[in-house]
Amino acid sequence: MGSLVDLELEGGILHGQFSWLVELLEWAAAIVDIAAVVLILLGAVRFIIGVSGAEIFGRGSERVNRTNRERIELGRYILASLELFIVSDIIHTALSLAFSDLMFLGLLVVIRSITSFFLDRELEQLKKDLGE
Repeated sequence: MGSLVDLELEGGILHGQFSWLVELLEWAAAIVDIAAVVLILLGAVRFIIGVSGAEIFGRGSERVNRTNRERIELGRYILASLELFIVSDIIHTALSLAFSDLMFLGLLVVIRSITSFFLDRELEQLKKDLGE
């Protein structure tokens, strides 16, 4: 085991002594990223199918209600995906040794949290409009 200066130059104890763990966590973060993308794509496909059905088969207020229900469902998928992306970003930042990555994570979390907050407010308003 080297001195602290040597470990710092090698990337710290985690990167120097536990490189297998770093690689495992990088794979875990990549899997979480892929899961988030799959989740949001699944939501988009369901949304397109649902809105298309509402437009084709719905009439008047029924069409609007069905479209709003689909918007609520899509919003749930988006919120879940954002949460998964935050998990992945936290893992990436924990593995990084750069202060700039920590600042970038902070900015991402703030942006995603604000997006989640306003999306959640919009979904609540849609639910209220639908009487759910």
